[in-house]
Amino acid sequence: MEFIRKAVKTAQSSSAEIRSAVGKILEDIEARGEAAVRELALKFDKWDGDFVLNEDKKNWLIASVPEQVKDDIRFAHEQISSFALAQRKSLHEFELINFPGVKLGQRIIPMEVAGCYVPGGRFAHVCSALMSVATAKAAGVPTIIACSPPRGPSIDPALVFAMSLAGADIILEMGGIQAIASLAFGLFTGKPANILAGPGNAYVAGAKVMLASTGRCCIDVFAGPTESAILADKNADPEAIAIDLVSQAEHGFDSPVWLFTDSRDLANRVLQRTDAIILDMPNPDVPQAAWRDFGEIILCSDREEMCRVSNRYAPEHVQVMAEDTSWWVRHLACYGSLFLGEGSTVPHGDKCSGTNHILPTKEAAFYSGGLNVLKFLKVCTYQEISREANRTISAVASRLSRVEGMEGHARSCDWRLRKYFPQENWNFHVYNHVANKS
Repeated sequence: MEFIRKAVKTAQSSSAEIRSAVGKILEDIEARGEAAVRELALKFDKWDGDFVLNEDKKNWLIASVPEQVKDDIRFAHEQISSFALAQRKSLHEFELINFPGVKLGQRIIPMEVAGCYVPGGRFAHVCSALMSVATAKAAGVPTIIACSPPRGPSIDPALVFAMSLAGADIILEMGGIQAIASLAFGLFTGKPANILAGPGNAYVAGAKVMLASTGRCCIDVFAGPTESAILADKNADPEAIAIDLVSQAEHGFDSPVWLFTDSRDLANRVLQRTDAIILDMPNPDVPQAAWRDFGEIILCSDREEMCRVSNRYAPEHVQVMAEDTSWWVRHLACYGSLFLGEGSTVPHGDKCSGTNHILPTKEAAFYSGGLNVLKFLKVCTYQEISREANRTISAVASRLSRVEGMEGHARSCDWRLRKYFPQENWNFHVYNHVANKS
């Protein structure tokens, strides 16, 4: 492959400095609880009011949202919720007899409490609220706590409407590390979250990962700076490609955007148009910095190499503007979400088409997909073994336990064999020499 344009910088995991700062804040909150959170909220958000949004204020904020905005949010919610419900219906509980007298089964159990973080900052992430809260609701989570940083006297009214519509039981006007910690520790609600879901900045993402590493809760995905890649052949429209690259670069100064193509002419035409499209933006500084530092155009020999390069980058979003989209579906394996054909652009999935936009970044797509109902569910197994089945199951388990050198395990099985089949002669130590040799 050949770099027509190479990134100046590479997106990295949270720096040691960020990890250190996050760790100190989490330790302080764990030690001092709600008092520490109040201090942080005053320092970072200039907030000294109540954190739990009460019904009167919620209703007042929702009433201020224009009806057209509500209609659009309702439309997006319907698409996102229906897709999540279809995911839930695709997962089944079952029982089977895979050996006479041995009944095995699977239960699907929703988590008790989901903590859904919605970023603040430059944008009111209305659709992000729908993605996490509606998906948790479709999974059947009994208690959903949503939070977002306040913008002035409250969190954004449209965001409150989206959270409420999607099924949030409690809404916290709070952001940053202190919000993630409050969700995990159950501060202000008395309900510690089993899972922390939703994107955020490097500090929020670092707090999620750090809390999950303690075993206190789990997280949805590692969601860092947004990444987008476009795979295009010679027949693609360079104008559409340039527009879509810029549209994703507006997410943040550190949002990588990549074009992988087998057409040198297309690559050059996209390169010629991108700067002008950026300058035409109302606020060009962010996409300009993202394109300057993290933008890449890579020329490949053919579609097979394009596919290999994309799978190596494992982008959060992958758009395919090339012939034979079914071929790409079969060969692309490492991505958060896939957008096929010129008619499918990332903002469709980000806002209202139905699939989830909380997706893995920084090569996490090597091992993870995006947020889905399964993230809010526990797949638990059970078994029931009859006395007669113990004749085989306990005997084999006893021998294998001794192969592994686990005498206590073996004796648990031996006891059942003696009790259920007292007339039989069991040679419990037949495998001891194997265990001793190992």
